[in-house]
This record gives sequence, C-alpha cells and structure tokens, in this order.
Amino acid sequence: MIRERAYPVEPWHVRETRLDLDVLAQSESVFALANGHVGLRGNLDEGEPHGLPGTYLNSFFELRPLPYAEAGYGFPESGQTAVNVTNGKPIRLLVDDEPFDVRYGNLISHERILDLRAGTLHRSVEWCSPAGKRIRVRSTRLVSFTQRAIAAIEYEVEAVDVEVRLILQSELVANEELPAQSKDPRVAAVLDKPLQAEERLVQEVGGLLIHRTKASGLRVVAAMSHDIDGPPRTKVGTEAFEDWARTTVTCDLRPGQRLRLVKYLAYGWSSQRSLPGLRDQVAAALSGARYSGWDGLVEEQREFLDTFWDASDVRVEGDPEVQQAVRFGLFHVLQAGARAELRPIAAKGLTGPGYDGHTFWDTETFVLPVLTYTQPAAVASALRWRHSTLDLAQERARTLGLRGASFPWRTIRGQECSAYWPAGTAAFHIGADIADAVRRYVQATGDEEFEREVGLELLVETARLWVSLGHHDRQGRFHLDGVTGPDEYTAVKDDNVYTNLMAQRNLLAAADAVSRHGDQAWKLGVDDEETAAWRNAAADMHIPYDDELGVHPQVEGFTRYQEWNFTETAPEQYPMLLNFPYFDLYRKQVVKQADLVLAMHWRGDYFTPEQKARNFAYYERRTVRDSSLSACTQAVMAAEVGHLELAHDYLGEAALMDLHDLNQNTRDGVHVASLAGAWIALVAGFGGMRDHEEVLSFAPRLPSRLDRLEFSLTWRGLRLRVDVRKHETTYSLRDGEGEETVELLHHGEQLRIGCGKPVTRAIPEMPPVGPPPVQPPGRAPVRRTAQT
Repeated sequence: MIRERAYPVEPWHVRETRLDLDVLAQSESVFALANGHVGLRGNLDEGEPHGLPGTYLNSFFELRPLPYAEAGYGFPESGQTAVNVTNGKPIRLLVDDEPFDVRYGNLISHERILDLRAGTLHRSVEWCSPAGKRIRVRSTRLVSFTQRAIAAIEYEVEAVDVEVRLILQSELVANEELPAQSKDPRVAAVLDKPLQAEERLVQEVGGLLIHRTKASGLRVVAAMSHDIDGPPRTKVGTEAFEDWARTTVTCDLRPGQRLRLVKYLAYGWSSQRSLPGLRDQVAAALSGARYSGWDGLVEEQREFLDTFWDASDVRVEGDPEVQQAVRFGLFHVLQAGARAELRPIAAKGLTGPGYDGHTFWDTETFVLPVLTYTQPAAVASALRWRHSTLDLAQERARTLGLRGASFPWRTIRGQECSAYWPAGTAAFHIGADIADAVRRYVQATGDEEFEREVGLELLVETARLWVSLGHHDRQGRFHLDGVTGPDEYTAVKDDNVYTNLMAQRNLLAAADAVSRHGDQAWKLGVDDEETAAWRNAAADMHIPYDDELGVHPQVEGFTRYQEWNFTETAPEQYPMLLNFPYFDLYRKQVVKQADLVLAMHWRGDYFTPEQKARNFAYYERRTVRDSSLSACTQAVMAAEVGHLELAHDYLGEAALMDLHDLNQNTRDGVHVASLAGAWIALVAGFGGMRDHEEVLSFAPRLPSRLDRLEFSLTWRGLRLRVDVRKHETTYSLRDGEGEETVELLHHGEQLRIGCGKPVTRAIPEMPPVGPPPVQPPGRAPVRRTAQT
C-alpha cells in the first residue's frame, strides 16, 4: 500500500506539483474527465509520453471470444470489451523543429490541477528546448456536463526569452497503438485496430472521422473544430486520412506573445443510426459548442457543479485528507453517471480499460445508493438501462432452465460476459441488488410513474427468478442452493445469507408493488396465486445460524469449514486469488470481501444489535479485503457496533483507494464503487443513516479524530441537511415551502423536520463495547492519525 502523499491535501483540488513518469498511468486515471457519456483519460496534451491512452464512449464495445479449456452448456459464447475510440486530446507542439516532449530538454516546472468545483483539468508548464528556447504552456480541459457530446481544450503557448517558430498539430487519431491488455492472443487480435474507416471530412479549422467496429457493428463519429488567436501571419490548414485528421497552426512568437487555441470535440455512436444521421448529429453538437464558446462552456460547467455541490457536498472537520478524498470520490461518481442516459455505470466509469469496461453489481449496491440521494435522475437512467436489457436477462434465465430474469454478473450491453461461471452465472444476487435499487429510488423520490413503467417489471421478473431458483424442503423452509454471494472466495454454496435476505426483500417489494399497480401487473401475467407464492417464499426463507458460536455463517456450514492458516500467508501472497487455487479458497474460512457484514448493512433490520456485534467480530478475523469493495462496508458496520476508530481507519482506506493507489491498479481506472463507498462510510457509518423502511433513520456518532460531519440528502424533492457534532445533531430542511415536512428517526426517536424549523437532538452515550476486533495478520487497515 502506498502511503506517500502523491497530491497535496487541499479541500477542492487535486494538485500534481511535479511530473513523475513512473506513475504516469495512475495520474491519468486520477485526472480523467468524463460526464457519463464521454470519458477522456488524463493524458498529457501532446499525446506523449503516456502510460495508457484512453478515450471512451459509454457502452461502445467490440465483441471478443471467451476462452474455455472445456466448454459447457450455458457458458457465455462471447465477451464485450470497451474500445479506445478516436482520440481527440492530442495537441502536438513543435518549437522551431523540436517537439515539445517533457522527456527532453529541461522541464523547469510542471503542474496539473483537477478543480472539483469548476470541473476542469488545468495544466501549466515551463520548458526549455534542447536548443535553449523557453516557452510556457497553459491548458485547460473539460468534458461538458451540460452538452453531453462535447469536450473542449484551451491550449496557450507563450514565448519567454527569444523569438520562436511554433507549429501546433491538433489531431484526431483512431486505432492508436496501446500497451498489451491481455495475454490471450485472440483477444489481442480483436482489439488491434478494432475500428474500420468509413468516412472523413476536412474543413479549414477542423475535421471529422467516422469508423465502425468489425464485429459488434457499432459506428462512431468524432469531430473537431478550433478557435485560433495568434499573431499576424498565423497559418492554419487541415488534412485527413483514414485513421487521423490534423489541423496545423504555424506562427512566429516574439517574447511575451501568445498563441491560443481552443479545441472543440464532439462524439457520438450508434448501433442503428445511419451514417448521415450520426454524422449530422455530431456536427450539430459541435456547432452548439462553438455557439457557447469556451467561456460559455466553462460557465455552464461551473453552474452545473455549483448546483451539484450545493445539494451533495459532505463536510468533514478533523481529517483534511478524507475531506479532499470524499469530494474527489463524489466528483468521479458524478462523472461516471451524470449523463449516462440509458447506459450503464461501469466499475471504472470512463477512466480506464479495467475490467474490460464492464458493469457489475457494484453499481446497484454502492454507486446508486449515493446517487439516489444526491443525483436521483442518474439513478432513474441507470435503472431504465437495466430495464432495456430485461429481454436478454429473461433469455438467460430460460437458458438456465429458470423463470424470470437472470441479470449478468459483468456486461456492457446486457449479455453475460463472465467466462468463469462460479463467480458469474452463480452470482444470482445481482437480481436482488437491482430490485433493491428500484425500491430505494422509488422510496426516496416518490416517483410512481417510474415504478409503474419500469420498476414494477424489474421487481416482478427478479421475484419470479427466486421462486424458480429456490425450493421448500420437507420442513417448509425455503432454500437457495448453489449460489455465489458477494464473497468470491466462497462460491457455489447453499443459502448465502446476503443473497437470501436480499431475495426476501425483493419478493416482498415485488408483491407490494403489484398491490399498488394491479392493472399493470395483470398485463405482466401476475395473479394472486403468484404473489402469494412470493410472500410464502419470503416468509419461509432459511437464514443459517450457528447456535454454538452465536453467529450467522455466511453460507450454510461456513463456520465448520477449516480455518485458513493466515500466519503462514506471506504479505506478497495477497491478493490470494493470484497465489492460491480457488479450490483451496472455496473450502476454507477466508473471506475476500464483506459478505455477511454487507448483509448486516443493507438488511440490518433482520439482525439484533447483539448479533451484529458478534458477527462483525467473527468475520473481521477472516476478511482479507482483496477487493476494494470491502473497506466501506466494514467502516459502516464497525461504526454501528461501536468501534468508531476502526471505522475511521476503514473510511480512510475506501476514500484513498485511488489517490494513494492502495491496490496498485489505479492505472487501469479509478474504483468508482470504492469512491462511492467513502460517502457511504461517512453518511451510513458516522451519520448512521438507514433506509430500511419508509422513514429515514439516523444514529450519528463521531470518532475521536473527527469534530464535525455535515451532509445533505435529497428526499421526496426536499433537501435534508444533517449536521453532526460531538454531542448533538441538527436536522434541517434547506428548501421547500409551507407545511412540507420530513419525518425521520434519531437514535429511535421520531422527529418531524419542517422548513425553516431545524431540530437539534443530543447524541446518546455510546453503550459499552468489547475490545476492538482483530484482523488477519498484516491485513489491518492503516490507522488514521492526527498527522494524516
């Protein structure tokens, strides 16, 4: 784990004060800009050097073969991999005849700043060429939240001490060469030059390229145009070929003179639209961006983010590093989903090629809960995307001999893309995760139209799956056998507690939704007998319990498995999946990520406080956190059972996952779910927020090193502000009119919060707690100290 501070601690910026080429790929992920539709990795403007080039469009992918040593019935036949589309970032600069390359000459200074309030990446450089010519370069980059198809770059060059001749080459580049991402030669072949040229267009100050993927048949259009402000005799020209277009600007600069270029980029893709239709759509988007101009785009971006932060900011007093990190995390969560619009939110967002650009259950379980209370429109969009893939999920269920819908563990378009069925096909809990996201969104927003049009069918089809998948035994208990829960080290087991409890809620939520929308449910073929079967299965759901130990085994029989020998597991043998056979992991008590503990968070209404404390202590000794999804959940439950300092430590791990590159894989893109988990750890952990029923509940308590926590939630169109101090909490509504109120629970006490009528309540004394639980040797989280 990297503990050095890569970036100075600032409340609203991530600042890189020097360029370190050894971690260039990691910084490209950290400084990536996106809006949910377009994503640009934070590559240097000149294109080289780079760690990993990347420009992505949400859901733009190529098909590839899935490797099997031995094929089997029902195995997915092909995978989907996100494609690095046409790169519009490069603005190459030559000083006289020497390329500006930070590896040559003398790099006097180099700074990059990700401004979380402005939504821009700013760069300032001073460089002396090998021939002794000094220049200053300033650039600012944005991906627009308000104009979905648009990105823009302002690039300015100043001569410092002598006259220089400058040549700027602003480019669109398709099929650029990438570092190898797969050892499978078949995959490498598919991704080698995946775009076939269809059309190119040249104008004086810009150009356009149209390409199509070879196998998936998706068409992409990338276009650029420029505003150029330079000295007299500045020359401009554009040329284009199949895989690249270039606008060249040439001028002479005397000391103190500047050349300024604004580059407008527009992107679009489709699997159905004609070439002329898509070309014209992108051209129109580019025209709209030029109409706004650079200053207009910057102003729109700031206004959008002002609104977002006003409703969503989290203030933390006492840990400046976490304060910076949670805002960084919220910014990337917003970038992943704000303008996705009927497209998925991938595990890496649009910041890198990690996981092939796939979407997992992470989205519904970690990302959507944050967006539900901060940017609810993005949640409706993400769930509408799931609904748009329902036919594929139903087809997958039929292939497996089941009714209802079986959603994929990992996908881009909606088909299952996991070649490893114990973690993919058997991870049926994804259906309940989607159903819970529907339930939470409708509860938080009151969006009855969404529930009727989209949510109801998702709830019905996932409920049908559980009744088809499970069975009643001779004693009348309902079982879900042969499934994989969130913990991928305990696969294909019976009665995973997380899966069973989430399925139980899914079944009841579906039955309740049917009662609210009977006419629509009738069209889906639901009758009283079917809903009665759902309620019976929910009532009879078997939840394993070990009476001898007084804990819940995360799957049936887990607590009798052989213990893992952690004392003989060396630090370099983590993550364990890369150093031990799955066969060994599956049959022993070792947990990759929170599973039973995750169940206690999202289904905390099922467990008693005593059970939560015993379960938490039991699984702490066995959880190795080989997944970035674990720390935030352990933070939430550590706080609930009274281990506030441990919760703070886990919060730091979740929040700093990418700023400190803790898992040493940030180069492939940021961990969107872990970044969302920082918000969850603060709001659900130290804020104690739960949304099990129609009424929000809070049980706030702060660790010794935090002095104050403030956060806002959007609830039924109103903004609820929660201000947690050491000994008291104040609840207030920030908007609304007249008699509008929000009902909530504060440590079990029912409160009604009215507009302009804040309510303050004392925080009860913490009940006595036992000694802090222990973790496997060497796997304890790094302590948060007064110096961090």
